[in-house]
Amino acid sequence: MWSEEHFETTAIHAGQAPDPATGAVITPIYQTSTYAQEQVGMTKGFDYSRTANPTRSALETCLAALEGQGINIPTFGLAFASGMAAIDTLLRLVKPGEHILASNDVYGGTYRLFERVLADYGLRFSYTDISDPDLVEAGLRPETRLVWLETPTNPLLKIADIAEIAARVRARNPRIWIAVDNTFASPYLQQPLALGADFAIHSTTKYLGGHSDVIGGAIITTDKQAYERLKFLQNAIGAVPGPMDAWLTLRGIKTLALRMERHSTNAARIAEYLQGHSVVERVIYPGLPDHPGYEVAKRQMRAFGGMISMILKGGEASSRRMAAATRIFTLAESLGGVESLIEVPAVMTHASVAGSPLEVPGGLVRLSVGIENVDDLLEDLRQALEK
Repeated sequence: MWSEEHFETTAIHAGQAPDPATGAVITPIYQTSTYAQEQVGMTKGFDYSRTANPTRSALETCLAALEGQGINIPTFGLAFASGMAAIDTLLRLVKPGEHILASNDVYGGTYRLFERVLADYGLRFSYTDISDPDLVEAGLRPETRLVWLETPTNPLLKIADIAEIAARVRARNPRIWIAVDNTFASPYLQQPLALGADFAIHSTTKYLGGHSDVIGGAIITTDKQAYERLKFLQNAIGAVPGPMDAWLTLRGIKTLALRMERHSTNAARIAEYLQGHSVVERVIYPGLPDHPGYEVAKRQMRAFGGMISMILKGGEASSRRMAAATRIFTLAESLGGVESLIEVPAVMTHASVAGSPLEVPGGLVRLSVGIENVDDLLEDLRQALEK
């Protein structure tokens, strides 16, 4: 079984055997909407590509294998048209009147979906500091159905102790699901299902795709009953990736391990450099020993990832000037590509939380550190910070 292989081998081969019809080594792009039936209702496993497509099925098998490493029970994967489509579909398992406890530092789009869409349909949300298991436990209610974690969080890079939180939640109420948005870490650095979570969620747009050329999302779970319902919803709602999107994501996954190692080593060098800079008030990176979640991250992650946040002296004016002054770091939203990106969350990715309890500081700058030569990246940040 694939869970017995090393991660790098699984990423290249799981769900991707040579094509039986032609011997093609790489999974073909099955660019078709429908399939010929041998007789009425008799198919070769596929009838319509919203329901299933061979290229998408290969991706789903691969994702399940990657998140299922080290787990001795089956894992199930589903691919979606975007990370937000995956989150929306998962939240449809929660009934009106039930409660979701989430991080008080979630992606702005997640908060927007929770508060401006799903709350209108009777779902109840509250937010807490997920880096403190005591606060998570205290935030549970009799009607809580789901605990929603990001770790590291976006954009303040807080770390949740997945195993500790899962143990406490199970002790309080085994019926409560635990979902982890694993986008920032990727399955290579962190595997929430092995730590006790029920669902791992990804924006596959980010590190899994890895090249800023595809939009996608995924849910991976060990709960077969929940998977069957999610698969029904995937087909009924229809927010699925096309075969080309699935193929691009599969191609990106093949180099995930190599890229995550480089992202992480580059980010560690940059975080150390930024710590000593006179205009930087605070550097937030889980790999720095003074990060409050350092020990937990060291225990549950293979490395510390490629995301860095920092707060500049001078507030939003400084962050805007710096973000506009880089030459290699591109001023853009998103993250996880081979190229380095820089953004100001307060007015970009997290503008939707402005004026809410989740509002982020204007002086916050978020870096997605790419795989370029780190000396070039350091020089770029040096000249930008001078301005």
